[in-house]
Amino acid sequence: MDMEIVFPGGKRVDALYGDFTIRTDQCVRGGGEGSAPEPFDMFFASLGTCAGIYVLSFCQHHDLPTEGITLHQNAEWDTETRMFQKLKIDIRVPASFPQKYHKALVRSAEQCTVKKHIAKGLPEFEVTISNSEVI
Repeated sequence: MDMEIVFPGGKRVDALYGDFTIRTDQCVRGGGEGSAPEPFDMFFASLGTCAGIYVLSFCQHHDLPTEGITLHQNAEWDTETRMFQKLKIDIRVPASFPQKYHKALVRSAEQCTVKKHIAKGLPEFEVTISNSEVI
């Protein structure tokens, strides 16, 4: 899983991944243009969308309608460390969604691969430097 990180200008930092360009920027207050989500926003979104794909897949597998289903995610922050301590995801279903699937829907969201990686413990990080000149 290789990505190339590039600096297209201003405070923008993009990740080139396969045929995709994942754009980020800083907010205006942080010196950016606010033209794209900040990197941490992308991390936060990856948790919610990961849980969402598991919810969607569960519904599709059981031929359940997904219309009206949303996930609402928020975090409780530690004001001193400025890190989130608890992430909450509320799966909101219409009243017509079968009650017998509620617990299974929660269990499906809990299978999120991003969450599992974080819950298991952070991976080891290694940052190196090399010469970018082509020889």
